[in-house]
Amino acid sequence: MAEKTFIITADTGIHARPATQLVNKAGQFSSDITLEYKGKAVNLKSIMGVMSLGVGKGAEVTVKAEGSDADEALQAIEDVIKEGLGE
Repeated sequence: MAEKTFIITADTGIHARPATQLVNKAGQFSSDITLEYKGKAVNLKSIMGVMSLGVGKGAEVTVKAEGSDADEALQAIEDVIKEGLGE
């Protein structure tokens, strides 16, 4: 399993557009990918799950990937986050 923690720095947090970008990217991989925030974990391939977390600016989130392409999936998700959501 691969995992990494990020701080969301985008003013709007993970709202509809960035959530869609994350879900679309996660959907390109066969691994199980979860997004964790405040003790809740959701499937990163589910737009409703991601939106239900209500991740705002300054939030610390953890992405976990488990499967045959977990490392590649985590790197791709990291790229999406760093390009516009956080660090």
